[in-house]
Amino acid sequence: MVKVYTIQSCPWCAKVKKYLKSKDVEFEELDIEVDPAARAACKKLTGMDWAVPVTTIDNEHYVIDFDKAALDELLCL
Repeated sequence: MVKVYTIQSCPWCAKVKKYLKSKDVEFEELDIEVDPAARAACKKLTGMDWAVPVTTIDNEHYVIDFDKAALDELLCL
């Protein structure tokens, strides 16, 4: 399952979600502003506070920001 850690006011988060939808990739959005558990999971994954968007498929490998090439590689698109 693809997870995308986001915040509502982030334009790059919106771009990642739009891109994934355009590729028919199902994902779970986790808003780290309102969900402390999601914020902790994102920090554990990346080692950084408030790094968004973060896209992961396995809670081990991830892409920070909106990087089409890295997303395609991560998701085998």
